[in-house]
Amino acid sequence: MKQLITMGGGGFSMEPDNLLLDRYVLQQTGKAKPKVCFVPTASGDSLDYTERFYKAMGELNCEPSHLHVFRPPSSDLEAYVLDKDILYVGGGNTRNLLVLWREWGLDQIFKKAWEEGVLLTGLSAGMICWFEQGITDSNFGQLSPLSGLGFLPGSASPHYDGEAQRRPSFQRMILEGALQDGLAADDGAAFHFIGTDLHRTVSSRPNAKGYRVQKIGSEIREEMLDTYYLGNDL
Repeated sequence: MKQLITMGGGGFSMEPDNLLLDRYVLQQTGKAKPKVCFVPTASGDSLDYTERFYKAMGELNCEPSHLHVFRPPSSDLEAYVLDKDILYVGGGNTRNLLVLWREWGLDQIFKKAWEEGVLLTGLSAGMICWFEQGITDSNFGQLSPLSGLGFLPGSASPHYDGEAQRRPSFQRMILEGALQDGLAADDGAAFHFIGTDLHRTVSSRPNAKGYRVQKIGSEIREEMLDTYYLGNDL
């Protein structure tokens, strides 16, 4: 089964004391101790970020590992990736992430992994990258459209409530035709896809929501999606 879970923000990266989203991701594998591989390409393979990943995963029942493109873990990256249950992509510069993945052939390896049942997840850059398009600040810190890998249709915006210009900029770009209709996630909200269909929207914060944003005629329609707060399960 193909699964993809895209977070607007949150997880161990932004909420080290609130691992509800990370727990949810692990649970979707159906395995008692899933193998989860952190891919921090967008942060330049930040060692601090990687250490925080291991610290957080140490609190959960999983087998953590990482994939740094600057120091590859194996000469056979495809075999290394396909051995995992989850690929967890960190935040940072989405444009750099895409360039490096394509240079290393990771875009195709990750697509094969997804098609063979490896769960793909990530936040911020690790959300945008999977869609056809996204809104990113990777270009000199300015919000602008960016083409992604296209595993998922349409466009995407993370940090919808976390950065003042995200919501108006995303809506304006859709209205102007620079972006396709898409999905936006608050920090702490995540979209769970099965195949390319949106299966569920969940959150690690009571007020974090997901939204569908569409151009209807000459206007923007923003629909708040039914978002399940994972804290209800505690």
